[in-house]
Amino acid sequence: MSKSRPIGIMRSTKSWNLPMSTPSSVTVVLDGSPLTIAEVVEVARHAASVELSEAARGRMTASRYAVEDLAAGANPIYGLNTGFGSLAQVRIDGEKLQELQTNIVRSHAAGVGDPLPDDVVRGMMVVLAASLARGLSGVRPVVVEQLIGMLEHDLSPEIPSRGSVGASGDLAPLAHLASALMGEGLVHRKGNPLPALDALEHAGLAPLRLEAKEGLALLNGTHFMTSAGCMALHDLDLVFRAASIATAMSIDGCRASHGPLADQIHQARRQPGQIEVAANLRRILDGSTIVAAHAENDPRVQDPYSLRAAPQVLGAVADSLRMVRSTIESELGAVTDNPLVFIDGPDGPVIRSGGNFHGMPLAIQLDHLRIATTHLAGISERRVYWVLSGHDEHNPVTPYLASDPGLQSGLMIAQYTAAACTSELQTLANPASVANISTSAGIEDYNSMGATGALLTLHAATLARSVVAIELLVMAQAIEHQRPHLSGAVVEEAHRKIRQRVPALTADRTPAPDIRTVETMIGEGELDL
Repeated sequence: MSKSRPIGIMRSTKSWNLPMSTPSSVTVVLDGSPLTIAEVVEVARHAASVELSEAARGRMTASRYAVEDLAAGANPIYGLNTGFGSLAQVRIDGEKLQELQTNIVRSHAAGVGDPLPDDVVRGMMVVLAASLARGLSGVRPVVVEQLIGMLEHDLSPEIPSRGSVGASGDLAPLAHLASALMGEGLVHRKGNPLPALDALEHAGLAPLRLEAKEGLALLNGTHFMTSAGCMALHDLDLVFRAASIATAMSIDGCRASHGPLADQIHQARRQPGQIEVAANLRRILDGSTIVAAHAENDPRVQDPYSLRAAPQVLGAVADSLRMVRSTIESELGAVTDNPLVFIDGPDGPVIRSGGNFHGMPLAIQLDHLRIATTHLAGISERRVYWVLSGHDEHNPVTPYLASDPGLQSGLMIAQYTAAACTSELQTLANPASVANISTSAGIEDYNSMGATGALLTLHAATLARSVVAIELLVMAQAIEHQRPHLSGAVVEEAHRKIRQRVPALTADRTPAPDIRTVETMIGEGELDL
């Protein structure tokens, strides 16, 4: 049986929006090439080192010379010697260009709400640094060096979570980030808030003094959306793998037929994710004696959709994860600043203004990702409901998997929790990108709302993890009712790992700690089998 697995291209991590664990041995070199999602996660959650290559430093320096020459010229150039947004027609005198850049950072730091998680902020910092290092933003190398220095000293700017409309860059979140580079606002070190100026001084870093265009370059970009997308996709990759195990465990825990997993069925549909998922479920269930125990004399003709059509639903989720991953990977090689500096034109350096900061490519995909996540969790909850209902007389399980139903409630309320999480996911799946609110006196008249989608997606990943954890907890108990028969070798290994941390249910006890334990196992990649 094939050992290949769908989706999983990234290694497991020991963190799920938690404090950083043992520092990574990885060094991420900013040389202009695209970052990978795995590299962003390594920096964000495992304190991987970051370096600026000499070649990138040279490109940045050449681009900076062009900015300084053009800023000193007579022509108005947006972001260099003009105001911003609807104030772009206001020309700024040369002696006030530094003040202009400082003012844009201060005035745009208008976020509200709870701070972003530190891993998302660190991801923003490395994505921003990589974009600037590509040499099209016209900033000095010292700007990137300041970002690297703060990452090295574990200084994460405190960034309020609300404020970006995801179009002219993630303006408010990035302004709070840039403020910290200047020694203003707060930073977190090891989870503790500190005044940014004091933290920089303690780390031996001088507050950054912004030159022409640098404030705008720090604010214009999709770096929050991209970082959040990396974190959510990485986490959902682990959830998806655990969901595959849970699905297989459910098939045997519910004494369902393996027939719908036959390769011929899925080849006839031609959907790549579906074909992969079915093959993976066959691998996970290989060697099951449970299926043989009810293969004969079983009057049931077909199982519920949540079991029979699991490859079709999870396959669609797999295809969605792949598509979203492709978009995020493209963004990790992008420059999303505005305007951009091109030094190799036929007539010499030129600055071109456009809309690369617009978040719509990410916004649509993040909305798509939440829809896929909702289906991953939704079908999981339905399988939990089915086995706990206890109305299948051909499956030797008790109602709610209780040892003494009636006196005991077993895992009854675990399904309620899964239903509550799924209901919330269904609300979160409503797309943020289809609604528009105009800003900046109408000059910014079509916004992506991708930052809203990013926040919702981070939350959706956590809820989906909880639902899959509940399915694993419930189906591990359902497998107990199938003894002495065994499931497939991979299912039995997952069952063994769960039982190492969570004992079998022999009497009523509080399920919440058990659910949290399985959630942790998913986040740590223990069920990536």
